[in-house]
Amino acid sequence: MEEVTRELALTFNGPLEAGVRAVAVLGAAYPRNFDLQRMVAFDYLLVHTSELHGPDNLHPDAPIRTPATEVRRKVVQNALHLMMTRDLVDRVVTENGIRFCAGEMAASFLDALQSSYVIELKRRATWLVQHLADYDDQDFDNLMRRFFDQWVVEFQHAEQRLEL
Repeated sequence: MEEVTRELALTFNGPLEAGVRAVAVLGAAYPRNFDLQRMVAFDYLLVHTSELHGPDNLHPDAPIRTPATEVRRKVVQNALHLMMTRDLVDRVVTENGIRFCAGEMAASFLDALQSSYVIELKRRATWLVQHLADYDDQDFDNLMRRFFDQWVVEFQHAEQRLEL
């Protein structure tokens, strides 16, 4: 069972898969750009849209949904770099720091992907970007803080169950 869980985690969380998710979000948001922190949050929220009262989650729920931010951040960073090598993501230096936006080939790439999974991914990316369009940085930080508070409680409950 551990092997299956490990394979499932790698299947959805490698640089290629996270890169496709990033391109889907950035394509839906074009011409807007986002910093790495926001891209990490989007990577989680994109497959957990029901937590925002949106479409059903794209991926099945795990017993503990904590996004393991330090791990996810590295995966998303590697994913963005991979997608930059293919002109699917552009890095933009602004007065607010380094940000990412859809690259020159993003639209063509997304149009070429027609599996049912990717179609649902693109639909959720559009929904997510529209749903969060009016969130400024403070509003977005408050939203993510609420999720973090929920994850801490979930982790504490799981920890207590393990102690029994």
